Amino acid sequence: MKLYDWHIAPNPRRLHIYLSEKGIQVPLEEVGGDDLKLKPAYITQYPHAMVPMLELDDGTCIGEVMAICRYFEELNPNPPLMGADAKDKAIVEMWEKRANEEGMLAASELFRNTHPAFANRGLPGSAEPIEQHPFLVDRAKARLGRFYRKFDAQLAVNEFVAGERYSVADATTLCAIDFAKWTDSDIPAECKHLRRWYEAVSARPSAKA
Repeated sequence: MKLYDWHIAPNPRRLHIYLSEKGIQVPLEEVGGDDLKLKPAYITQYPHAMVPMLELDDGTCIGEVMAICRYFEELNPNPPLMGADAKDKAIVEMWEKRANEEGMLAASELFRNTHPAFANRGLPGSAEPIEQHPFLVDRAKARLGRFYRKFDAQLAVNEFVAGERYSVADATTLCAIDFAKWTDSDIPAECKHLRRWYEAVSARPSAKA
């Protein structure tokens, strides 16, 4: 098997963190270009045009970070990063989804509507020209503000995002915050619980994987 990767992109980083926490190594193939675009050969092979993508030995291609994590979780259940029992799994999935939809997607909206290299590239995986819009910048900043406050409240009563154990929800939350930093959006000073958590998880070896 091998993993199609773009080392600077936030979604592949979520997977690298997961794999590092699991102690799993997968051969990588870099498919990102110096022009901040995916290489044409990769898009031809995988028209969904997103990374990461895992190719199994039988030729099966699995895209989407959490789908790839699920594949490895079933094969390597320990340590459990997607929950240990029915209740735990549901809570981890709930908070990972919130981190992705309220944090990662908001950061992506802000980045894609401000970075010069992403003019006419408003949506990932789409070759159709989609213009940048200033009103989406304001909306993304508001979305990130709500994300920071919600997760600060969650971390006021939990050591980690989904409870007392590190999980994929923490990986996604960390990547969302670091992605937002690309556009100078940072955790507000008043979100002290989120800041405490951020310092702790950023110090884990997997955060630098």
